[in-house]
Amino acid sequence: MKSIITIIRPDKFESVKNSLEELGIHGMTVEDVKGRGRQLGITESYRGKDYNVDLLPKVRLEIIVKAADVDKVVNSIIENAKTGDIGDGKIFISPIEEVVRIRTGERGEEAI
Repeated sequence: MKSIITIIRPDKFESVKNSLEELGIHGMTVEDVKGRGRQLGITESYRGKDYNVDLLPKVRLEIIVKAADVDKVVNSIIENAKTGDIGDGKIFISPIEEVVRIRTGERGEEAI
């Protein structure tokens, strides 16, 4: 099993979510976050004065999947989150040792 954490643009979230549901991936944790990477923020103007916004709004999505599903999930996220511009986001993949469903006590892939 693997944990896939992705940071994407907020306007791409619905597209990514819908594509994951088409793959049969329904369980996810979603957070609105702020952050920055190489983009280092943007400069905006307000009432004629420029100011730097260095922490931009993003969506953090965490999914636990079977190891066999990692490539199709990652490819789906890339396909639906990519704009080609700086600031599209990142995907982090980590191993998961165990999953336990609290309600039933199921363990491993059955608990996903």
